[in-house]
Amino acid sequence: MSRIGVGLMAASLLVYLAVSVWLAVMFFAVGTGVSIGMGIALLVLAPLGAWALVREMQFGFAADRLGRTLDAEGGMPEAETELTPSGRLRAEDAAPLIARYEAEADAAPDDWRARYRLGVVQDASGRRKDARASIRAAIRLARR
Repeated sequence: MSRIGVGLMAASLLVYLAVSVWLAVMFFAVGTGVSIGMGIALLVLAPLGAWALVREMQFGFAADRLGRTLDAEGGMPEAETELTPSGRLRAEDAAPLIARYEAEADAAPDDWRARYRLGVVQDASGRRKDARASIRAAIRLARR
């Protein structure tokens, strides 16, 4: 199902880029200062947005690949405590778990598995920014 979503996003990106270029050409054809400025803005911002989307997709694919590998090895963290109805860790349970997984990741600085597990626990506790940073570090370590 997620591959269908990625395909739709890629197709939407191509349509967006095509429409942006077409609109930029139309703005240039008008020939006023404002329209030329709008055309330039479209030619700069559209590829910038495309770059950001491609980077996000690369992150998602790499994180998914590592997650599937770790799960196949039986190394994904188990839910040790009761979760909230939304599937998150309870606030009082999150801090000790995060501290434990941080200590494991710090003890094995070259192990992508430990860093990935930390990211999973951080995500389950609602710390999205920290989770993305940990998973990004795991991706970098796995590439070595």
